[in-house]
Amino acid sequence: MAIHRIPFLAAAFMLSVAANLLAGDNAIVASSKIVTAPAEEKSWCERLWEYPTIYKNDDSAFFNEFRFVGRAHFDEYTIDSDAGADQDWIVRRLRIGAKARFFHNLDLHVELDFNPQSQFVGNPAYQRLTDAYLAWKFSDAAKLTVGKQSAKFTLDGSTSSNELITIDRNNLANNLWFSTEYIPGVTLGGKLKEWQYNAGVFSGGTADKEFGEFDAGTFELFSLGYDFGKLLNVKKALLRADYVHNEPDADSTFTRPFENIGALVFQLDAGRWGFSAELAGGTGFGTQSDVWGLTAMPYYNVTKQLQAVFRYNYLASEDPRGVRLARYDTFVSGQRGDEYHEFYGGLNYYICGHRLKVQTGVSYVSLNDTTVENGEYHAWQWTTGLRISF
Repeated sequence: MAIHRIPFLAAAFMLSVAANLLAGDNAIVASSKIVTAPAEEKSWCERLWEYPTIYKNDDSAFFNEFRFVGRAHFDEYTIDSDAGADQDWIVRRLRIGAKARFFHNLDLHVELDFNPQSQFVGNPAYQRLTDAYLAWKFSDAAKLTVGKQSAKFTLDGSTSSNELITIDRNNLANNLWFSTEYIPGVTLGGKLKEWQYNAGVFSGGTADKEFGEFDAGTFELFSLGYDFGKLLNVKKALLRADYVHNEPDADSTFTRPFENIGALVFQLDAGRWGFSAELAGGTGFGTQSDVWGLTAMPYYNVTKQLQAVFRYNYLASEDPRGVRLARYDTFVSGQRGDEYHEFYGGLNYYICGHRLKVQTGVSYVSLNDTTVENGEYHAWQWTTGLRISF
């Protein structure tokens, strides 16, 4: 075992042990008897995650809450491909910020992204401003958000990195979704009974670490879904359609070079098991070919804390070299192709729900490039991640 793996794996192990020890707070050992704590007592998870909230007053007419927010995601990966091999650990995400609530309905959210590993190559640790917005909630049916925020479309693109049940987003999102994610814009969204919607206008300008230059067009996002959960007697059965129209502009570095992007997303949660799927495509501009693909992702909750997940991902482009590889594959190859397959199997251990979990997954990827003789890429990858968020 490589020496650099020891601190990472040891930390994950110690967190698991600490979690089980802390869980023992729900019982008090007295002599040979075990006295169970009152049912209404908060779990150690709930108590621990209250600490970032440093002020809360629901009775105030002006200032109601202030809390720190952030995430710390760490990955260790091993990849072996016909283009080369690589193994290392990285700080996948490290963010810190704050949320404040005023007038019971107005939220101010500011969050910064850091990468301490970038210091070793001469770049500052500060990477960018992620969230920087004001959001006014009129009701459950209408919430207006203004500022730099997540552009939510496609299955994984609309899912927070804190709540992914695979080690990373699927490659369909990596190709079609705008992976910079946080983009200045104005959105209106909400839920009305079983219906949910989200609509917005975003800047497609030249990106920088903050708000960009607002100099390269805009894009519009529309999303509409209906939850059939009550009808099917399950927790969730959401069918949603997403559409993005992106003004073609080669200088728009907040976005991908697609003029139109559409996705049909389905998410089923039946309690012990679930299934997510999507069919998505985009019409490219400039040198970017049209691309389409599909994702199928069943999962099974083995216990309350242990979850097994499988994913199949397929992408194809109309012209050669229209499909790009996913994150860790690009560490060993810059190849592009026109047909992509991924098979992923993983386990998730939820120590404290999505707020503290360990994830591991093995994937097999193949990519075909018809412009090159024997232009095929094949790779096995094993990645383990520790996810902390608050």
